[in-house]
Amino acid sequence: MAKTSSPVSPPTRPKPIAAKAKSDAKPVQTRIADNKKAAFNYFFEERFECGMVLEGWEVKSLRAGKVQLTDGYVVIRNGELYLIGCQINPMHTASTHVNPDNVRTKKLLLHREEIDKLIGKVEQKGYTLVPVNMHWKGGKVKCEIALAKGKAEHDKRDTIKDREGKREVERAMKTRSK
Repeated sequence: MAKTSSPVSPPTRPKPIAAKAKSDAKPVQTRIADNKKAAFNYFFEERFECGMVLEGWEVKSLRAGKVQLTDGYVVIRNGELYLIGCQINPMHTASTHVNPDNVRTKKLLLHREEIDKLIGKVEQKGYTLVPVNMHWKGGKVKCEIALAKGKAEHDKRDTIKDREGKREVERAMKTRSK
């Protein structure tokens, strides 16, 4: 008796998933620091993302999260943007030959057209530039700044009132769901 072989296909293996092209992948953004005080004191008109000129020890400290933006503000000098008052505290493991200055003025990098637009807006009465947050984007540190107009005292009170109202509603919903 002769055996006849039936056509049986070998087991199929899953095909490997091809890696996405670099152009398809979105860069991961990780927050370093937020300036919550700015949202309380100002109305934001427009936001811009700027690069920053930093020293090596500053980048190392940013990775450790040793930064404070609350007292920072942006000034325009000679057609360039500078971040003043942003405090980056040096790490204890900083090099011995580097003298870190934690409140050093940092230059912000932005396209010339955007800088010219900001200069025109800031010269109008009541507008200022404030840092909103710092984050990582594609391995580089970016600072988001906002063209802002100062809030009046009654606007700040309204903000506090709205925030407390939301808290009370959340508390009521939480106790009701139990």
